[in-house]
Amino acid sequence: MFLLYRRLPSFARTTTTLLCKSMEPAITTTTATSSFGGGSSRLAALAQQLRQYKPPPSSSFDDAEETQTDQETAGKVVSQVGFQESIAPVSKDPERFKPKRAAVLICIFEGDDGDLRVILTKRSSKLSTHSGEVSLPGGKAEEDDKDDGMTATREAEEEIGLDPSLVDVVTSLEPFLSKHLLRVIPVIGILRDKTKFNPTPNPGEVEDVFDAPLEMFLKDENRRSEEREWMGEKYLIHYFDYRTGDKDYMIWGLTAGILIRAASVTYERPPAFIEQCPKFKYPKM
Repeated sequence: MFLLYRRLPSFARTTTTLLCKSMEPAITTTTATSSFGGGSSRLAALAQQLRQYKPPPSSSFDDAEETQTDQETAGKVVSQVGFQESIAPVSKDPERFKPKRAAVLICIFEGDDGDLRVILTKRSSKLSTHSGEVSLPGGKAEEDDKDDGMTATREAEEEIGLDPSLVDVVTSLEPFLSKHLLRVIPVIGILRDKTKFNPTPNPGEVEDVFDAPLEMFLKDENRRSEEREWMGEKYLIHYFDYRTGDKDYMIWGLTAGILIRAASVTYERPPAFIEQCPKFKYPKM
């Protein structure tokens, strides 16, 4: 099972810093067709909308930045551990950054009240590291995986018993970089019929499987943030507290950052809060 690194938040959009780009224009939802293969008309329309989404390229600096020399770049380029790769120009120095690939599944379904919900897991308390923390199902890519969608759905099946045939993979978000430069691809999939999914968590990896409303990651409710400093730069970590039944969960760090991004793309609007973006630098070599 793959646990997202949770020490750093994803970048927020802002017009005050070079590394934080504004959200791309909203995508117009088109009329749904019968090609979705089941599910409600709302899920069918959402599937079509998300299929039109195109993530930004791995490096999103303007042409002026591209013309800088390697030495000038070395003083400005950031490792951006735990952030969207689109704002981390890793491709400028491929010999320095050779991250391994992984994928996580953002599995969306329609709740009883008509809201969009996402499946999450709680790591087993028996694990030696990050025990009991919330994560998205997913893991590292294997040689036989033909694409990121296969990686994410394969891992979800291994971890929580989610049959890949029940999930309609519709798009992928821009990659995120983990602490150790693991290239994490968030894959959005739609669960057409939630009644066919009976969670069977792998006891060696997963303690609990639950779902949460996707829209909560756009709201400034049950959310708090903590300012930290690393390498002389201040940034915010965002925490979302969520209670369902008699259980309390905390969703934070990169998992929260990915879900904020997924919610922004799905609902075609930015969050109601501001994320503070650092400008980390790696030393010249």
